[in-house]
Amino acid sequence: MSPSPPSVDESLSRAVIEAVATEMNIHPTELSEPLYDVLNPDALDVLFVNNDGSGGEVTFNYCGYSITVTAEGDASVE
Repeated sequence: MSPSPPSVDESLSRAVIEAVATEMNIHPTELSEPLYDVLNPDALDVLFVNNDGSGGEVTFNYCGYSITVTAEGDASVE
Protein backbone atom coordinates (compact mmCIF):
# COMPACT_ATOMS: atom_id res chain seq x y z
CA MET A 1 0.00 0.00 0.00
CA SER A 2 1.48 3.36 -1.01
CA PRO A 3 1.42 6.28 1.42
CA SER A 4 -1.40 8.74 0.98
CA PRO A 5 -0.62 12.29 -0.13
CA PRO A 6 -0.07 14.73 2.71
CA SER A 7 -3.09 16.61 3.98
CA VAL A 8 -3.40 20.30 3.22
CA ASP A 9 -2.09 21.13 6.69
CA GLU A 10 0.97 18.87 6.17
CA SER A 11 1.69 19.67 2.51
CA LEU A 12 5.14 20.69 1.37
CA SER A 13 3.72 23.69 -0.48
CA ARG A 14 2.05 24.90 2.71
CA ALA A 15 5.31 24.38 4.63
CA VAL A 16 7.13 26.54 2.07
CA ILE A 17 4.54 29.31 2.24
CA GLU A 18 4.59 29.33 6.03
CA ALA A 19 8.40 29.22 6.23
CA VAL A 20 8.79 32.17 3.86
CA ALA A 21 6.08 34.17 5.64
CA THR A 22 7.78 33.48 8.98
CA GLU A 23 11.13 34.59 7.56
CA MET A 24 9.51 37.80 6.30
CA ASN A 25 7.58 38.25 9.58
CA ILE A 26 4.23 38.51 7.78
CA HIS A 27 1.05 36.45 7.50
CA PRO A 28 1.12 33.87 4.67
CA THR A 29 -1.71 35.69 2.86
CA GLU A 30 0.49 38.78 2.65
CA LEU A 31 3.18 37.18 0.47
CA SER A 32 3.74 39.28 -2.65
CA GLU A 33 4.10 36.32 -5.00
CA PRO A 34 1.84 33.27 -5.23
CA LEU A 35 3.77 30.00 -5.03
CA TYR A 36 2.06 28.80 -8.22
CA ASP A 37 3.86 31.59 -10.13
CA VAL A 38 7.13 29.77 -9.35
CA LEU A 39 6.16 26.10 -9.45
CA ASN A 40 3.17 23.80 -9.38
CA PRO A 41 2.24 23.39 -5.68
CA ASP A 42 0.41 20.11 -6.36
CA ALA A 43 3.53 18.67 -8.00
CA LEU A 44 5.63 19.74 -5.01
CA ASP A 45 3.16 18.13 -2.61
CA VAL A 46 3.42 14.73 -4.31
CA LEU A 47 7.09 14.89 -5.28
CA PHE A 48 8.28 12.61 -2.47
CA VAL A 49 5.07 10.64 -1.79
CA ASN A 50 6.44 7.40 -3.24
CA ASN A 51 9.98 7.95 -2.00
CA ASP A 52 11.69 4.65 -1.30
CA GLY A 53 13.60 6.08 1.62
CA SER A 54 16.53 7.20 -0.49
CA GLY A 55 15.88 10.84 0.38
CA GLY A 56 16.17 13.71 -2.02
CA GLU A 57 15.61 17.41 -2.17
CA VAL A 58 14.53 20.16 -4.51
CA THR A 59 15.73 23.78 -4.44
CA PHE A 60 14.05 26.76 -6.06
CA ASN A 61 13.78 30.54 -5.65
CA TYR A 62 10.65 32.09 -4.17
CA CYS A 63 10.02 35.65 -2.92
CA GLY A 64 13.74 36.42 -3.12
CA TYR A 65 14.77 33.38 -1.06
CA SER A 66 16.41 30.10 -1.95
CA ILE A 67 14.04 27.36 -0.74
CA THR A 68 15.13 23.76 -0.21
CA VAL A 69 12.51 21.09 0.42
CA THR A 70 13.61 17.61 1.47
CA ALA A 71 11.97 14.21 1.16
CA GLU A 72 11.60 14.26 4.95
CA GLY A 73 9.23 17.24 4.62
CA ASP A 74 11.57 19.98 5.79
CA ALA A 75 11.52 23.39 4.10
CA SER A 76 14.51 25.67 4.64
CA VAL A 77 14.66 29.33 3.66
CA GLU A 78 17.93 31.08 2.88
